[in-house]
Amino acid sequence: MDAKNQRVFAMSFASIYPLYIQKVEKKGRTKAEADEVICWLTGYDEVGLQKQIEDKVDLQTFFAQAPEVNPNVSLIKGVICGYRVEEIEDELMQKIRYMDKLIDELAKGKAMEKILRK
Repeated sequence: MDAKNQRVFAMSFASIYPLYIQKVEKKGRTKAEADEVICWLTGYDEVGLQKQIEDKVDLQTFFAQAPEVNPNVSLIKGVICGYRVEEIEDELMQKIRYMDKLIDELAKGKAMEKILRK
């Protein structure tokens, strides 16, 4: 695993979560919608998500402790940060990029049913 990935994995979820909220709110979406997207991806409920933020867990722990990654994640496709999410080989990095992609779609005004791959 390269050093760049290690740096990303070591970032605390609590440090990027407010950035996600800022990003979606700037585009007229809500914290509740962002939470719904993150919970859909990870299987956390509101209480579990809040606990991860309070505990300041790193991204590696955040995904390791996730109750269940949504079985429909393979339906998430497209480019984020210059990479096609479906082609990212490192499993943890792929999950992180899935989360980035979903937040991005929310901020771009995509309908919730489409974001949640329903």
